[in-house]
Amino acid sequence: MLSSFVSPPFIISILIAISVHEAAHGWMAAKLGDPTAHNAGRLTLNPIAHIDPMGALMFLVVGFGWAKPVPVNPLYFSRPRRDTALVSLAGPLSNLLLGSLAFFGLLLLLRGQVSGSAFGLLSVGNDRPVIEQLLLQILGSSVFINFGLMAFNLLPIAPLDGSKILHIFIPLRYEDQYETFMQRGPMILLVLILAGVFLNVPILSTWVFGIVNFTLHTLLFVASPLL
Repeated sequence: MLSSFVSPPFIISILIAISVHEAAHGWMAAKLGDPTAHNAGRLTLNPIAHIDPMGALMFLVVGFGWAKPVPVNPLYFSRPRRDTALVSLAGPLSNLLLGSLAFFGLLLLLRGQVSGSAFGLLSVGNDRPVIEQLLLQILGSSVFINFGLMAFNLLPIAPLDGSKILHIFIPLRYEDQYETFMQRGPMILLVLILAGVFLNVPILSTWVFGIVNFTLHTLLFVASPLL
């Protein structure tokens, strides 16, 4: 399985995706008054600042993973619950934007060769010059990696972004119970990952690929007049 995810286009796409994702968190935090990420050198697109070894390994093994979290200090925020949710949402939104740009880039390069299938769009172009094939592969990898990273981070399990986005909708009277449950998030996430890898219980992959599939087909529907 490892060899399926170590091609240069895949690795290039991962590095771009995680850098944009984490920089987006830091940028939004800075806009809301928190200089922590800026002071830690995380407002950068340099992937070295964002790589988490275990998250990178999971990208290579199962096709989705995580980067080093950007430090955020809610004490700087005027409305901590709302602003923390906005900072968390910025990461997945940046991947949605980046993946969409890659998707429409593919669409423009392959205009007239699209069969109507979103996944088919990503598998054509092998008869083109080498440089153009490489560009198509990078764009195709970027689509799946960015949408996969978006979907994975939207899981409402700590420490993923989805848990902080969901937090804003939790009534204050249940906040202590929610925080207690979220403390178990890393263990729950680990169990779900191991269940998919070793027990063939694809809960995480079903979530991720379901959202990726929905996003792809929604974009294909939006772009249908261009085909």
